Amino acid sequence: MCRNITELRGLEPAATAEEIEAASRQYVRKVSGVTRPTAANAEAFEAAVAEVTATTTRLLSSLPPRKQPPKTVPPLRRPEVRARIAARAAGIG
Repeated sequence: MCRNITELRGLEPAATAEEIEAASRQYVRKVSGVTRPTAANAEAFEAAVAEVTATTTRLLSSLPPRKQPPKTVPPLRRPEVRARIAARAAGIG
C-alpha cells in the first residue's frame, strides 16, 4: 500500500471512467487502511469510492488543460497491467 495515487490529469486521451474509479478505489484503500472490504464495511467502502469518483470526475473536468503530461503512464494504460486484468477476468490467474 505504499504506491502513489495515480495522476490522471493531462492524459491523452483523457482519463477514462475506469481509470478514475481505480484511482478513487486506491485512494479509499489508502486512507481507510482497508484493502479488501468485509461484509461489515463493504457498503461504506463502496459509497466512499463512488463519492471520490464523482468528485474526481468533476475536478478533472473543471481544471484547465495541463501543459505537460504526467511523468508516468497510468497503470490501466500499461500493457502488463491490462494483460493481468484480462487474465484475472478469464479466470487464468
